[in-house]
Amino acid sequence: MSDSLRILGIDPGLNHTGFGVIDAAANSFKLVTAGCIHVPRGELSTRLGHIYRELSAIIEETHPDCAAAEIIFLNINPRSTLLLGQARGAAITCAATHALQVHEFTPSEIKLSVVGTGAALKSQIQHMVMRLLNLSEMPQSDAADALACAITCANAMKLKGIHESALPASRTGVRSLSSRAHRRGAWEQFAKHRTQQS
Repeated sequence: MSDSLRILGIDPGLNHTGFGVIDAAANSFKLVTAGCIHVPRGELSTRLGHIYRELSAIIEETHPDCAAAEIIFLNINPRSTLLLGQARGAAITCAATHALQVHEFTPSEIKLSVVGTGAALKSQIQHMVMRLLNLSEMPQSDAADALACAITCANAMKLKGIHESALPASRTGVRSLSSRAHRRGAWEQFAKHRTQQS
């Protein structure tokens, strides 16, 4: 889509890392690809390397303009939080290595943006992702979470307008637009600039 922003959503996990790529236009979303990276058991460094390589291949294939990931918080099991943080670090490092700016959102921000309530259940997120992307079937949980993160990122950009700090280093040069009347124009200007850069 020439008039859209391509966003990679990431749902990091040491066993399963969800990913979802969408094209977000001014008034619509379109699925590009989504799925789950299944991480084999083994040494931690090997598993993190697997996440990095698989995500790198997805980025090289889909060419997103930016990425989005969920902010993690300390849970009851500190070790689980630490391992999740390392998986998240591998994913974010991969995105950064490919010159993608990573936008971060809390779980409640994602739920509020996609479902309309910060206390939404996973099943509700899956259902709304399916509706927003006009999918024929319910996406798998990890993929749905990643897609929800990408949708949240798109919604956040629409609310504040696209500006240079929201774009990767290779995509700068778009005038800052924040008013409601100019939001659609922001997407169109970004698309024009993106075409000139390609």
